[in-house]
Amino acid sequence: MPLNIPNLLTWARILLIPLFVCVFYLPEGWLAPSEQNFLATVFFVVAAVTDWFDGWLARKLGQITAFGAFLDPVADKLMVAAALIVLLKLGRVDAIVAFIIIGREITISALREWMASIGASKSVAVSFLGKLKTTAQMIAIPLLLFHDPLGVMQSQFIGTWLIYAATILTLWSMAYYLRMAWPEILARTGKGEAGK
Repeated sequence: MPLNIPNLLTWARILLIPLFVCVFYLPEGWLAPSEQNFLATVFFVVAAVTDWFDGWLARKLGQITAFGAFLDPVADKLMVAAALIVLLKLGRVDAIVAFIIIGREITISALREWMASIGASKSVAVSFLGKLKTTAQMIAIPLLLFHDPLGVMQSQFIGTWLIYAATILTLWSMAYYLRMAWPEILARTGKGEAGK
């Protein structure tokens, strides 16, 4: 396992996950609800910033490794899944939203792994739709964790609309990746041969 700065940042992101989750499980009275919301939001935002920074550093320092390429998306998916489960428990996100987003991540990760194993990973490379979905998620989740009003801005209201937008983009991007992989799926299930 290569230990370089980008990979250490990715590990730090993984270690931040239990921190923002545990904030909501501290003994009653340790923190006020608004303090819990604030701390969880800070931990999540720091983790999200390391996501951008480790990728930038890996390219800048020429430290892109196969292990880093594997660990980085795993850290991202763990972070989003943990946040959605916490938000679901807090009643700030619908179960169907959490199910769609987490289910999509599992499905597309498995699809990418399979496509890589047959040498066709370029067909399911990250698209603009995928990046747009991630951006919507990474703005929505901190707003939902913060929950409290930010001046005149209603964090919960804006976060809810953004997470619904992310859910639509999630389904759209999943359909896109499946369509890109469909010829390979057909070819390997025999249906491609039968249809000729």
